[in-house]
Amino acid sequence: MMRALLSDLPLVFDRVSLRAGGTTMLNRVSLTIRPGAPTLVVGPNGSGKTSLLRLCMGLDAPSEGTVSWGGRTQSRQTRRAILFQEPMMLRRSVAANIAYGLAQAGYPRNRRAARTEELLDRVGLLELADRPARRLSGGEQQRVAIARALAREPEILLLDEPTASLDPAATRHFEAIVLAAAQSGTKVVMASHDLGQVRRLAGDVVFMVRGCVCEQASAGDFFEHPTTPEAAAFIRGDLVL
Repeated sequence: MMRALLSDLPLVFDRVSLRAGGTTMLNRVSLTIRPGAPTLVVGPNGSGKTSLLRLCMGLDAPSEGTVSWGGRTQSRQTRRAILFQEPMMLRRSVAANIAYGLAQAGYPRNRRAARTEELLDRVGLLELADRPARRLSGGEQQRVAIARALAREPEILLLDEPTASLDPAATRHFEAIVLAAAQSGTKVVMASHDLGQVRRLAGDVVFMVRGCVCEQASAGDFFEHPTTPEAAAFIRGDLVL
């Protein structure tokens, strides 16, 4: 009998601080991310969103406190994937970029072609399978990148403002892929600067200022009943320093 995979959820920050070069990026953050609808991380520039996601992935280690995945402070990254604002495309075709992701995930060689086709169809790029990935538009490249991330079949998908440079049409297409992933059971944790996007995607919202988590609430409560002056100002569109 195959042993069931251990879950990386809940993902828990316990009084986590992160410092580098005398700068504090995160300051005593306590936070729990649970299964369910997407968690959107918002806040002004420099609030610590990217640092939080890097710790979620396990790319960085906290200076103080602990990060745990499913109750474990040591967890392999195979059940997690991360996508940044600027996608990195390998110098090969769209299909070969996806096949690379499958190879990295240890997917059986004799099933990679079929799985590549399935993933490209999922993100609406099947007709571009043979095109050089670096010649695609920004929105198309970001779809290749998320297909490559989904090739890992992650339990947790971390997205760092992936639509910040995309036009509205490309953004909506990307959001549809994110929602489909969430509906299939993948936990999405996504940083965004777009409050309209947060309203469309979020099940709950984590609001950060100056390296601290000021609020974590359901999307409805965050927008309708913010509990801090900073969150209320951010929702109004005022500057939050």
